Amino acid sequence: MSTRRSALAVVLTLVFAAELSAGQDIAVAAAADLQSVMQDVVGRFQEQTGKTVRVTYGSSGNFFQQIQNGAPFDVFFSANLDYAKKLDAAGLTQPGSYYQYARGKIVIWVRHDSAVKLDSGIRALLDPSIKKIAIANPEHAPYGQAAVAAMRKAGIYETLKDKFVLGENISQTASFVVSGAADVAIVALSLALSPNMRDKGRYAEIPASDYPPIEQACVVLKSAKNKQLAQDFLAYIKTAAVRDIFVRYGFDVPGTSGK
Repeated sequence: MSTRRSALAVVLTLVFAAELSAGQDIAVAAAADLQSVMQDVVGRFQEQTGKTVRVTYGSSGNFFQQIQNGAPFDVFFSANLDYAKKLDAAGLTQPGSYYQYARGKIVIWVRHDSAVKLDSGIRALLDPSIKKIAIANPEHAPYGQAAVAAMRKAGIYETLKDKFVLGENISQTASFVVSGAADVAIVALSLALSPNMRDKGRYAEIPASDYPPIEQACVVLKSAKNKQLAQDFLAYIKTAAVRDIFVRYGFDVPGTSGK
């Protein structure tokens, strides 16, 4: 009998420990343009709170579909505010948690060894030496949609569309040009300024007036396992220190002169 009681005690201890552990972390779905920002933000948050934030990066459109189908995330950072708004309208978010955290920007990026001159801005893509142009898939990636819009405005989309190499998200798009699988890419400014890319190439910013604003928003999901920690993380995102991190990676953010 004592053996059974001991075994039961062990089981109850493990269950309690698992529940306690579950209360110490949250799962975040984040647009791929946020990789460097989130690494910095999450590191500081974890150091200050002792809590764990697990971040998965990908395309906002794919996350939107996954969350609708019950994916176990606590917080969603979208590169397109429409996805966050639609989840809110569908009753899948914590009321009042919607927050527009940043506006993204796009740039043309080439490796240092490229002969392509970027002085002419987006029209540099017409350089005959360019065989492959990497962009994020516009079907579900907001940065891909912005890239297409900018090329259409410049009147060069039809000329270039057969050269596109589509990335599943903006991070994969950047990896294509860094690795040499594409000659040039249209990527997020935040990635061009990231530690992984800033010393490997050069870029030219595409004027924000040439594409619809890449307004980005986040929400705490109603299905969140730890709503309090999710809300605490959202509150941290709104602090001046975090806004400064976003600005450092090229974003316009609420409460700064860039917005």
